[in-house]
Amino acid sequence: MPSSRRFLLTLGAVTGLGTSLCTEASSPEAWATHKAEVVAKCALASGLKSAKLVGELIEYDDRLGLTAALIAGVYPQQYMRNQTGRSLCLFDKRTRMAFTAPADSWK
Repeated sequence: MPSSRRFLLTLGAVTGLGTSLCTEASSPEAWATHKAEVVAKCALASGLKSAKLVGELIEYDDRLGLTAALIAGVYPQQYMRNQTGRSLCLFDKRTRMAFTAPADSWK
């Protein structure tokens, strides 16, 4: 097989693979799975009781690889007397880890 034909076949296979991966990653099921993982990990990282997502996820450009979420819940400490709180969560898509910071001042 001539090298130019082999190159075109390889290029076509790689392009097809890339297209199928992009299609799979953007399917409604993939987005729902991503959202569920982000909300679960951010709720846990927040340390708040009855933690839930406020609004919608904010998806940053893939070059940054982060998803942001605002989580609201109730502080678990007894001295907080069931005071509600908010936490800003950044979810790293590469490491699948959630990092939070207090966001009580956000309305």
